Amino acid sequence: MNADESEMNSLQLQDDELEDEETSQLYEHYRVVADKNQKLLRVDKFLLDHLSNTSRNRVQKAADAGFIMANGRPVKRSYKVKPDDVIQVMLDRPHYENKISPEDIPLDIVYEDADLMVINKPAGMVVHPGFGNWNGTMLNAIAWHLKDKPQYDINDPEIGLVHRIDKDTSGLLVVAKTATAKTSLGLQFFNKTTQREYNALVWGNFTENEGRIEGNIGRDPKDRMRMTIFAPDSGVGKSAVTHYEVLERYGYTTLVKCVLETGRTHQIRAHMRHIGHPLFCDERYGGDQVLKGQNTAKYRQFIDNCFHLCPRQALHAKTLGFVHPSTGQMMMFDSHLPADFTALLNKWRKMEELKN
Repeated sequence: MNADESEMNSLQLQDDELEDEETSQLYEHYRVVADKNQKLLRVDKFLLDHLSNTSRNRVQKAADAGFIMANGRPVKRSYKVKPDDVIQVMLDRPHYENKISPEDIPLDIVYEDADLMVINKPAGMVVHPGFGNWNGTMLNAIAWHLKDKPQYDINDPEIGLVHRIDKDTSGLLVVAKTATAKTSLGLQFFNKTTQREYNALVWGNFTENEGRIEGNIGRDPKDRMRMTIFAPDSGVGKSAVTHYEVLERYGYTTLVKCVLETGRTHQIRAHMRHIGHPLFCDERYGGDQVLKGQNTAKYRQFIDNCFHLCPRQALHAKTLGFVHPSTGQMMMFDSHLPADFTALLNKWRKMEELKN
């Protein structure tokens, strides 16, 4: 098996249930050109003949995620490979051969024992090394934290991240320190038995106090840098469900609590945009424009000040709950909103008070 195949297995297909980190493009990890005598064959079977140390299920999940391409276009697992087809495996992170090196970066560790760590990640910190961010990531910081404990190898794919959140999203993450812990926690995320709540400031007001958003999430064919919503019965994308509850109303924006049934790439960001409530200051999903409010210079300046106060999507992974892999005890963690998010909300609260 070559290095690209190994990278595909270790970073993507063995971690299918990780909630994806924010990505801006896809990178080629494997390419094969079907020969001129190629008989029609499903792409998942075709790749199994060319890749070692993988499984059909893993290849199918890669296809479902939009990572398998034929002649430059994403294809479904049932696509029939034809003579001269160019088949590519495209992952959402570049090929990375170097080991993760320890770096002395502060970590806000909420909880730690021999099995796991719960970390409160600040906005702006990348979780995993990738293109343009080979250093300064949370995994580099974890490697430093565990550098004097040889039993914990951050480069071992059987331990480490159980789920991910976007670079510019703040909040709680759990990291497994043993293979047994990662398997247990990974199954809990897969079976949707974990408890996760996010706080988000979104554009617009809601007529209702709570609601449910259901819609498959897949890459936007018009913009591969973001996700979009497809009908649940479309067969396109991955099924996703988000529950939301209004916490505070500010007239032109609303603070909501989001509870995830699933953990898809950009799930809250894409779902909220889909129902007409993009996250505040979310550049990728259109929330960095004045979408609601007054057409006055004073109001536009107010919004501008808000964008500078919290220059990222206003999203925080506030609570996290799971069953401890060794003790069987239910563990629940809660985190305070970070300073930029709190300052943003206070600014909207003050404006709402002045209106009244």
